Amino acid sequence: MTATISAKLVADLRARTGAGMMDCKKALEETGGDVDQAIDLLRKKGIAKAEKRAGRAASEGQIIAQVSPDGKTGVLIELNCETDFVARTEEFKALAESVARHVAADTKVNGLALIGAEDTYLSSPWTQGGAGTLGEVIKAASAKTGENVVLRRIARFAGNGVVGFYLHHNGKVAVLVEMSGGSGDNVASLAKSIAEHVAAGVPTVALAVDRSGVDERLVERERAIYAEQAASSGKPANIVEKMVTGRLEKYFAEVTLLGQPWVRDDSKTIKQLVAEGGAGLGVTRFVRFQMGEE
Repeated sequence: MTATISAKLVADLRARTGAGMMDCKKALEETGGDVDQAIDLLRKKGIAKAEKRAGRAASEGQIIAQVSPDGKTGVLIELNCETDFVARTEEFKALAESVARHVAADTKVNGLALIGAEDTYLSSPWTQGGAGTLGEVIKAASAKTGENVVLRRIARFAGNGVVGFYLHHNGKVAVLVEMSGGSGDNVASLAKSIAEHVAAGVPTVALAVDRSGVDERLVERERAIYAEQAASSGKPANIVEKMVTGRLEKYFAEVTLLGQPWVRDDSKTIKQLVAEGGAGLGVTRFVRFQMGEE
């Protein structure tokens, strides 16, 4: 029995793949309405080249980026509200800045943390003046604005490296980059340039610094798709294997930060840009926030 496929499901699949409506409908029917399987099926057939980034939640708010004067600690926070009107008020901006300072002072945070309305991190004592907890301060903001105010996520990089950040002029995208193997203004400037590249998301938003950081499940998924595409060409097995290997190399060049061509000069990769910065330099980690992104 063929699964009943709603028009919304077809439209969602089309938005994620760029494939035609009828192709999306057929793929969903063949996979019983499983969107992820339908995406893979479309890609195997060569109808969809790659999945587009998932849809964004309709969220407003503030993304705050801060780096300490010595360049060793960097923070990103995303504080959401319901309307742009509230997000642009000085009071809401001040609250977001205070939350960023609270996170910066919290040595227990090192890395990325997704928060949300029920996270235990909200019970941490508020450090920016007055009594109560971080969660209570945010609840008070909700009561005052009449909107649902939520701390969506935080990131704090602190170690022996140099941290740089980039905050897009619209305040909707921000990136932290931590580098190792050097110090000083030149390294800080390089970290900022790399953060700008990550924010641009060209050719796609990087998944990891290098291939060792890419989720093996994603790699195996790509390998399976490439193998089926190559096998359908009818070429000998040894040629098929070379085709799959080549496609995987291209995939890693697209999704790893070091493999990507620099957005400001695509004649060099980010790996080459880092090497030009000085011997021993390396990118330790990065994180990218986009407003309302799931």
